[in-house]
Amino acid sequence: MALSMQKQQQQQQIDAGKYVRYTPEQVDALERVYSECPKPTSSKRQQLIRECPILSNIEPKQIKVWFQNRRCREKQRKEASHLQTVNRKLTAMNKLLMEENGRLQNQVTHLVHKNGSMRQHLQTVNTTATDTSCDSAIMSGRKEQNNPTPQRPQRDANSPAGLLAIAEETLAEFLGKATGTAVDWVQLIGMKPGPDSIGIVAVSRNCSGIAARACSLVSLEPTKVAEIFKDRLSWYRDCRCLDVASIIPTRNGGTIELLYMQTYAPTTLALGRDFWTLRYTTSLEDGSLVICERSLTSSYGGQMGPHATCFVRAEMLPSGCLIRPCEGGGSIIHIVDHIDLDALSVPEVLRPLYESSKILAQKMTLAALRHIRQIAQETNEEVQISGGRQPAVLRSLSQRLCRGFNDAVNGIVDDGWSIISSDGAEDVTIAINLSPSKFLASHSNTLSMLPTFGGVLSARASMLLQNVPPALLVRFLREHRSEWADYAVDFYSAASLKSSPYAIPFAKPGGFPTSQVILPLAHTVEHEEVLEVVRLEGHAFSPEDIALSRDMYLLQLCSGIDEANTGECAQLIFAPIDESFGDDAPMLPSGFRIISLDPKSNGPGPTQTLDLASTLDVGRPAGGIDSTNQNVRSVLSIAFQFTFESHYQDSVAAMARQYVRSIVASVQRVALAISPSPLGGRIVPKPSPHSPEALTLARWICRSYRVYTGRELFEADTQASDAVLKQLWHHSDAIVCCSVKTNASAAFTFANQAGLDMMETTLVALQDIMLEKILDESGRKILLAEFSKIMQQGFAYLPGGVCNSSMGRSVSYEQAVVWKVLNDDDSNHCLAFMFMNWSFV
Repeated sequence: MALSMQKQQQQQQIDAGKYVRYTPEQVDALERVYSECPKPTSSKRQQLIRECPILSNIEPKQIKVWFQNRRCREKQRKEASHLQTVNRKLTAMNKLLMEENGRLQNQVTHLVHKNGSMRQHLQTVNTTATDTSCDSAIMSGRKEQNNPTPQRPQRDANSPAGLLAIAEETLAEFLGKATGTAVDWVQLIGMKPGPDSIGIVAVSRNCSGIAARACSLVSLEPTKVAEIFKDRLSWYRDCRCLDVASIIPTRNGGTIELLYMQTYAPTTLALGRDFWTLRYTTSLEDGSLVICERSLTSSYGGQMGPHATCFVRAEMLPSGCLIRPCEGGGSIIHIVDHIDLDALSVPEVLRPLYESSKILAQKMTLAALRHIRQIAQETNEEVQISGGRQPAVLRSLSQRLCRGFNDAVNGIVDDGWSIISSDGAEDVTIAINLSPSKFLASHSNTLSMLPTFGGVLSARASMLLQNVPPALLVRFLREHRSEWADYAVDFYSAASLKSSPYAIPFAKPGGFPTSQVILPLAHTVEHEEVLEVVRLEGHAFSPEDIALSRDMYLLQLCSGIDEANTGECAQLIFAPIDESFGDDAPMLPSGFRIISLDPKSNGPGPTQTLDLASTLDVGRPAGGIDSTNQNVRSVLSIAFQFTFESHYQDSVAAMARQYVRSIVASVQRVALAISPSPLGGRIVPKPSPHSPEALTLARWICRSYRVYTGRELFEADTQASDAVLKQLWHHSDAIVCCSVKTNASAAFTFANQAGLDMMETTLVALQDIMLEKILDESGRKILLAEFSKIMQQGFAYLPGGVCNSSMGRSVSYEQAVVWKVLNDDDSNHCLAFMFMNWSFV
């Protein structure tokens, strides 16, 4: 009876909205359930009460309220923790911005003072008589002879005391660049500072060599940042080797290291660079860590360090990284890279690659900063693991692709490469490596056991491009592989990298139909680099080739394909892999690298391409150029690798040379098609082989438009037979044709130049694009609703909307017209679409 009265009182308390106090044992029981199931169902709560006697006096409704409150507290705790983290980031970033603002104010003060001094000097010169000026000049010259300018004191780089003096001098000069006005920095456009952005990035102006600077906030401790930064091979993709010759501890607890580093050349027509440097690691009084570095040259006790015949000695001026701890965790880092790459040692046409601070910022400064931020996100478990592979493994795969491609582009003698004789034309260089164990280390034993295995062959070439953005061209090559690739060569290349490699026989000409599926694998913090797997569906040539009809897989790395990126380089690198490729699978990377050139050099005319080798004899490209087009030049490097059997070396070399030449021709055609140059300079190509002659199709399109709408598509300017085709081709509105189907999955068959520009494709690749991939969901619904009207009435006007290009960019249009195109027998041939007043969003 008493128990019944107690339950009744508890029920009255619950109904009255009074709080029920839980015992510690009850809270522990509920917490255990919450850790396993934060949101239990009604049946789960009933089961909890039955199985847990200490909760038998609690009503199910109150249990539900407890779990609701518990979830709310958990959410509030997470939000509070997130806000505290953001607050710490904002506080640190505010401190960084205030320091940057102070540095800029000091720079303005310095420039104002310098400007005033120059004005005063000019006024003094103008008011001084000529004879007095001469006397002053003579006296000044005598004064300079009596008091010569003090020279930099000689340092003995062969003694610990001398090295420490050099290190301290390097530290002072580096700190002046990192936090002061030692270099006139200009901030890069588009780099906006913020707690979650890449940071503040600037390049040098009017200083010796090229220099770049970056400041950012990272969620890692200073010691961890220093460890990552010093491991240059992990983040500097152009670094071939980094050897520590000696390590010398200093009295103040720091460390001096003597380093020898080699870097790859970015193109096929230049030598790599090497550096002999001193690296000084120490801590400052405020707890900051500093890693600074400079070259040891003749100014410091004589030329030192090893010498390589196939490298050019470059100089690193005081550079490094300043790492300052933040309150509440994390670090503020300042990275400075200042280098003299000896641009005069390369042909004039290539010098912009060695004189661009923007390229240095992308390849070194931003590369280090992004790598540190990537490690920070992985450490804080902010990166999702893809495909069961750890982030470190995915980074290693990306690094192997880049390193293998750099090996193919450079063909360094020390790695075993040697040039073989050409067929007389110098457009494609063929190099062979008879000791490929450096590339296929994990399978070197297997290769050595094969008596017929010959080695690895690399076919490479370079060319200049005009008025073609690197990001746009690389995206096109990635999305439209069938535009340039011969899948017969690809499949034989893949077969040669199996566990028992064979030689590559002559590839059968013409390739065969296939399609590609791109499977994302990983990407970096800012999506500037993407690692993916490409599946190519194969088809057999004949019954005896049925073994090669299975799918082929490529491991592919894309970088610089985002037009919003401030980078000046874009590349597409890929290597055949097995369907279940391991972390140590053999790789022979091939691909493309496009780097923008500085506008100071001359080059070919708009939309032209040429073999870069033809420009090196005279030091400048052949042909003139309009000065208005000088700022859109770039250099493209192509390298493809193959394995071969000993007795097939000549055959594989001939096949590789011809294959790369065909790729060069395809790239030239693609560059001409996607170049945003005036339409008047374009050539009207033929439609696909399955379409009628271009003149006939153009006549059908215009006649059908007139029959159904009662208006002319355009007025013919002349009576020439090709006038209709030319005017259709150069029509300002995008006109495209597709096959007649009862849904939006029709394939495109023809487009005029505006249509190709809108869809960012070419006539050949156009045939792989489906209408449903271009129209958005709203456009597809409207077309399906109007389809019966189109087939009965012959045409329809569609409202304005948004569609997508083959590159994924949004395109808006004011109105679209769709009409049936009839052939000479008045039968339906295709559907024509005209998108009016289109533009990229």
